[in-house]
Amino acid sequence: MEIIEIKENKKQFLPLLLLADEQESMIDRYIDRGMMYVLVDNGVKCECVVTDEGKGILEIKNIATAPEYQGKGYGKRAVREFLDYFKKKHGADRIYISVSLDNAVARKMYSDIGFREIKEIEYSYSGHLYREMQMVKHL
Repeated sequence: MEIIEIKENKKQFLPLLLLADEQESMIDRYIDRGMMYVLVDNGVKCECVVTDEGKGILEIKNIATAPEYQGKGYGKRAVREFLDYFKKKHGADRIYISVSLDNAVARKMYSDIGFREIKEIEYSYSGHLYREMQMVKHL
């Protein structure tokens, strides 16, 4: 498995990005300032976009596994690979992610990896109400 940074033409992965954020306009809010990575293992299996929030803090803005590889352990493995990579490449000591309150499977996976739930977040975007759990992991 290999992690590759994508510096140009990030929207080539729009179908994957849209698995995590349902509207392209949401992705547009962070895609240019975010660092994008893909996990490759005989083809792209997962993608991740993170932003540098300063002082050793990164935030995962988007992470998704291609549908044909979901349920096969790639998601959890990818998160672990990305976390290790971010610690080494960026010197990150904390990483945040927000997960839909309705997505119990993802929340459990992140908890199993060592993320802990901090607080509930509620916001409105394009007339839709979003409720998420903010989680953090110390690296």
